[in-house]
Amino acid sequence: MFSHVTVGADDLPQAAAFYDAVLGEIGMTQRMVEPDGGPDARCWVRPEAPYPRFYVYQPFDGAPAHGGNGAMLAFIAPSRVAVDAAHAQGLLHGGTDAGAPGPRPHYAPDYYGAYLRDPSGNKIHIVHRAEFWDDLTDRSTR
Repeated sequence: MFSHVTVGADDLPQAAAFYDAVLGEIGMTQRMVEPDGGPDARCWVRPEAPYPRFYVYQPFDGAPAHGGNGAMLAFIAPSRVAVDAAHAQGLLHGGTDAGAPGPRPHYAPDYYGAYLRDPSGNKIHIVHRAEFWDDLTDRSTR
């Protein structure tokens, strides 16, 4: 289990608008960030669980933010409809398509996902697999 994952962004308000729209469709909300990450850092969590956390910061070294070659973050979605909505919201909020929503049976029979690049070029994947979602929600009510 991860404690948190962080990506860089040069324009934090733009990144926040993108991630609020995308991650809101899969049930994640932005939370206050104190004291970690600096005054403008942003963080998203599932309301029922404080971890794992997803952060967006301006790079500490002052260099421009950019997506890592071969790096990708995958977020679990509650349904195929949520995958479609998250992808659409990402495109409306400055993201670019990196793989349209649809089934990907070469991964697993029930695998449904979409790929985006955020405004800074970070690659994200929104995926629904019923068994993963059921396991996640079962654990959060224990």
